[in-house]
Amino acid sequence: MSIPAFGVGTFRLQGQVVIDSVRNALDVGYRAIDTAQIYENEAEVGQAIAESGVAREDLFLTTKIWVPNYAQDKLVPSLKASLAKLRTDYVDLTLIHWPAPGNGVSVAEFMTALADARAQGLTRQIGISNFPIAETRAAIAAVGREQIATNQIELSPYLQNAALTSFLKEQGIHVTSYMTLAYGKVLKDPVIGQIAERHNATPAQVALAWALQLGYSVIPSSTKRENLASNLLAQQLRLSDADMAQIATLERNGREVSPDGLAAAWD
Repeated sequence: MSIPAFGVGTFRLQGQVVIDSVRNALDVGYRAIDTAQIYENEAEVGQAIAESGVAREDLFLTTKIWVPNYAQDKLVPSLKASLAKLRTDYVDLTLIHWPAPGNGVSVAEFMTALADARAQGLTRQIGISNFPIAETRAAIAAVGREQIATNQIELSPYLQNAALTSFLKEQGIHVTSYMTLAYGKVLKDPVIGQIAERHNATPAQVALAWALQLGYSVIPSSTKRENLASNLLAQQLRLSDADMAQIATLERNGREVSPDGLAAAWD
């Protein structure tokens, strides 16, 4: 299993805004696109891809199943609906968006349904998103850790999540970082700014390079073509051990996303 190191996110982007963002991302060189059922933009993402002229086999497309579709009899039909919107026969990766404890569907049920979607050829790989250690263990118990391609979690210099990332590494489950810029808050951080100056880089490039050097994948979003292109250059930025040590000191449990009813107890 393989997850691209760099992709473009589409969270909170809708309508023409997401069409333009995805089109620009593909134009400047992105080949991995992350969406979700709850983003309500799968049709627009599909349109942008169709109009881009980029071959489907050259793309890595991720979507996420939303909570009302977790039940055994709903998950596969919901993914088929997502595929129709995305104008594709399959996605490369399908994630369970949140563990949503107490919603009436067990981890075992929705992971088994997700594995069934993979067996039917609707998705090449499966995984989880926003799963703490206990829920990740339950997912592993349901389908086996070798089936779980990634856990997509909020990670930034302000939320480094050492316990969970260490556990995932032990289990051989890849980490995908979202909200790597913490809604832009890390872009104003003086430590990040100093490192950026030393490397003649942008603060965004520094934060993304930090995540990449830790072995994580990143999926930053932007509505600006120049920022999309600039973010990609983080792949060429090599931070020193001293830079990485400095960023390690910024940890402050700065979680930005933890919706009631969706999030389980964090580690």
